[in-house]
Amino acid sequence: MLNKKSTTILKPFQRLILFLSLFSIFSSCSVYQTISNISRLKYKIYSATDYKIVGITIADKKSLKDFNSIELLKITAGLVKGNLPLTFLLNVEAKNPNDGNGGFARTDLNITSFPWRLYLNEKEIVQGNIAEPVFVPGKGESVIIPIKIEFDIAKSFKEKSVDDILLLILQVGGVHGSTSNLKMIAKPVLGTPFGKLEYPDEITIVDKSFN
Repeated sequence: MLNKKSTTILKPFQRLILFLSLFSIFSSCSVYQTISNISRLKYKIYSATDYKIVGITIADKKSLKDFNSIELLKITAGLVKGNLPLTFLLNVEAKNPNDGNGGFARTDLNITSFPWRLYLNEKEIVQGNIAEPVFVPGKGESVIIPIKIEFDIAKSFKEKSVDDILLLILQVGGVHGSTSNLKMIAKPVLGTPFGKLEYPDEITIVDKSFN
């Protein structure tokens, strides 16, 4: 049996254990809330602009007839050499709905890494990452992540003719171009008060709706 002195000695330790237990519970709740808020961050392809093939602007062209003879010669020569660089700017929209409403705490999020792979007509064409972190404030608003795309379309679509390649580029970057042929697979890493948090799985980003 413990005497009165022993009981007195145990009480501070009991209080310490109780404090640590409560701290652990509240910390776990805080971690859970942070993860829950992070999972609400959504993405979609907002736009793709400034398409150029071997330096030739595509945005003002509707059909193959809009390419002049010099441009066609330059493109054909590039295809024969197997060097046909296509560049454009892909704008990814990131939306943070954690504005403090709907039972969720206002949470500012920081995308520290954004490794991605880009697909054109379901074919992987290029991969990369953001150059610097992107801050997405918890205001229920969206932030645009600009990603410069550059790859050799002659190597990606070796089986295509000059006309086929130009028609494909016009579909995405011409006057009536659309981003519906583009798809991005990404695995974001976000900065949190508890350190960096990587998405457990890759996400698919398209233009029609947020993922």
